[in-house]
Amino acid sequence: MSETLWQRGCMQLAAELPEQQFNTWIRPLPPAQVSEAVDASGSIVVSLRVPNRFKLDWIRSQYAARIEGVLTGLAGRPIKLALQLAPREIAPEAAAGLTTTAPTFGAALNGRLVDRSGLRNIAAPRSTAATLPLHRLNAALTFDTLVPGRANQMARTAALHVAGAPGEMYNPLFIYGGVGLGKTHLIHAVGNALLKDRPDARILYLHAEQFISDVVKNYQRKTFDELKAKYHSLDLLLIDDVQFFAGKDRTQEEFFNAFEALVAKRGHIIMTSDTYPKGLVDIDERLTSRFDAGLTVAIEPPELEMRVAILIRKSDAEGSPMPEDVAFFVAKNVRANVRELEGALRKVLAYSRFSQKEINIALAREALKDLLSIQNRQISVENIQKTVADFYKIKVADMYSKKRPASIARPRQIAMYLAKEMTQKSLPEIGDNFGGRDHTTVLHAVRKIGGERTKNTELNQQLHVLEQTLKG
Repeated sequence: MSETLWQRGCMQLAAELPEQQFNTWIRPLPPAQVSEAVDASGSIVVSLRVPNRFKLDWIRSQYAARIEGVLTGLAGRPIKLALQLAPREIAPEAAAGLTTTAPTFGAALNGRLVDRSGLRNIAAPRSTAATLPLHRLNAALTFDTLVPGRANQMARTAALHVAGAPGEMYNPLFIYGGVGLGKTHLIHAVGNALLKDRPDARILYLHAEQFISDVVKNYQRKTFDELKAKYHSLDLLLIDDVQFFAGKDRTQEEFFNAFEALVAKRGHIIMTSDTYPKGLVDIDERLTSRFDAGLTVAIEPPELEMRVAILIRKSDAEGSPMPEDVAFFVAKNVRANVRELEGALRKVLAYSRFSQKEINIALAREALKDLLSIQNRQISVENIQKTVADFYKIKVADMYSKKRPASIARPRQIAMYLAKEMTQKSLPEIGDNFGGRDHTTVLHAVRKIGGERTKNTELNQQLHVLEQTLKG
């Protein structure tokens, strides 16, 4: 009964929880044991062994009530979850956070066993070592090596659709976001997936600067037929950082021609940019309108749990597993993008190896002291208030005032949101910095702006600009 109930609970939790959360915190757990007896309250006791104290505390605070509710619904009787630390002598692999050969939650899901996090690397370095000469695809950048999460969910779903049916829907697909978030990885993944299905497909990946170079070269040689032959016959064109076309009229003209030719023959175009189409400057309106004609999706900075999972997965790959409490510490302090996260990881691992000390929070704090010092010096609540006030053209004093017109209240809420996201200040401390406001006011602002960010493209872009400005 116990394994059946646990497996059924697993399947329901997998359907209800975000994939990243389930894969990171729930999937690696061993099956729970269901007691034959009941406790004083009449509840069936379900014992769950957790590999370490950090994970136990996190599951207790974040997921225990949810797990109890799911199991209670499935059993038809009250369930009480009892969390216990797994003894090292019984489960050394579990204590280290690694998947064992014993049945796990993953065994209930179509018999698939996964690694420690169930995740894959989101943004491998842009190495050219695996790049093939004709289509310029990096074979290492695939959907299998891409960590899925809320930050890239919509973009990844759209990219999978294009890979399965190029030329049908979402043409062009326009992916935008800040540096180091995995845009390049994603478009290479589409190219590699299509190449696997159709080895004869005509695919080309290039950076916008390479297209500019091709236009200049063919313009000088008067060989525009060669340019057309190269680009107009493709099945899939993948082009990075189209914002580099800004101010280059001849390049824009040639790209417009290539764009029209490809769409007419049902060739697919995927582009990336650091901003959404309407936010591009010095690019002809007829071109930006074409960019916006298909599907425009954003890739966000990875959320906390996604960052934790990436650190754990990559440290495992390096042969130096990072404890979850350390991964949590690093992830909370490195928020900008995956590339910076990887850089922080390399510093911690190198410091551990050179000093021959085990990886713990104290070591991570020492290894990253320069980074933490810069953050503490540059990103303060006062700096956020000034930056937001300048951006929205209000007075810094309005941040502390009791004024409530939308032109002031909205920037104030945005500043509160950024203060919570980018500093280590508590809600009451942030409230004190905004004219002594109650922590519930700050919490309301954080939830409101955070919720709107996922739905409002313009707000998301404004927040992205503010974050990049604050990070200097």
